[in-house]
Amino acid sequence: MTRRGENRPAGGVASAPWAGVRLHVVTGKGGAGKTTVASALAIALAGSGRRVLLVEVEERQGLAQVLDVAPLSYEEQPVATVPGGGKVLAMAVDPHAALMEYLALYTKIRRAGKTLERIGAVDFATTVAPGLRDVLLTGKIFEAVRRRAKNDFVYDAVVVDAPPTGRITRFLGVSTDVAGLAKVGPIHRQAEAITTLFRSRRTVVHLVTLLEEMPAQETIEAVDALWRAKFPIGGIVINAGRAPMLRHKEVVAVREGAIDFESIGKELSSVGLDNEVTAQLLLDEGNDYAQRLGLERRARRMLHRLDRPIFDLPLIEGGVDVAGVHELAAELRAQGAA
Repeated sequence: MTRRGENRPAGGVASAPWAGVRLHVVTGKGGAGKTTVASALAIALAGSGRRVLLVEVEERQGLAQVLDVAPLSYEEQPVATVPGGGKVLAMAVDPHAALMEYLALYTKIRRAGKTLERIGAVDFATTVAPGLRDVLLTGKIFEAVRRRAKNDFVYDAVVVDAPPTGRITRFLGVSTDVAGLAKVGPIHRQAEAITTLFRSRRTVVHLVTLLEEMPAQETIEAVDALWRAKFPIGGIVINAGRAPMLRHKEVVAVREGAIDFESIGKELSSVGLDNEVTAQLLLDEGNDYAQRLGLERRARRMLHRLDRPIFDLPLIEGGVDVAGVHELAAELRAQGAA
């Protein structure tokens, strides 16, 4: 059961209590649209001339597809410009490149790195020890958040298209495990620093969901797991919402049987459509819609009990393109998410 506590303001409010946050981690159940929401959030945060880095860690090139750009690499590249001078850059963190960079920065075996890669040791290590892969990915995120140029941070914010809810707590907590294994030395110090950042007020984890029972329940379970692991929880983004087709009293009338086959037939006859098949189809469709709306309202009530800010994004008919991502970004800004 989710507990109330620190960093848990009143839920269902259109405000974003994450001033000073520099790392936004976006997770969600598969199919809920977390990659799209991560892209929209990065664009929203880039308003007012800010510079934002968008990071992919799953090697799916999902961000490139959503933003309609060339496949991302380990090098940061511009992917969006926002009115007011804001810029979004993006990268895909590759475990091989991250390991080479780590060896160069934190160890004395820089030359050995290329040899390890040439003989396949990097592939072997990241396959046999999946936890090592997450260590490398989180290490790169940590470096991007902290990177400075002169006396200022290179990025005003970093947005991560993170693993889905089923893996997010383990992903964020991998450095805690490493710090416990490596008691001293540079690996221990970096692992502790990463853990400190991920559990600080400079980080929030946002969860993307749909108004369906399974995604909503998985979101609730993920929030509880994150809270137990002491990771700060941001907002709940309800994605792909549909505008109501019927007024509430009409839905109640359908659900309670106040609108029947005979009354629909009379309405159709009044406009010259005296068709029993059409009347029955309309009645069945109305009943299905009333049932779906009831399930959506139940899911929303479940999500509101999490006591987190909730943001609603509309369904983009025909699929999300670049213009759609910018439209969703504008919605997030309007609702106070950025």
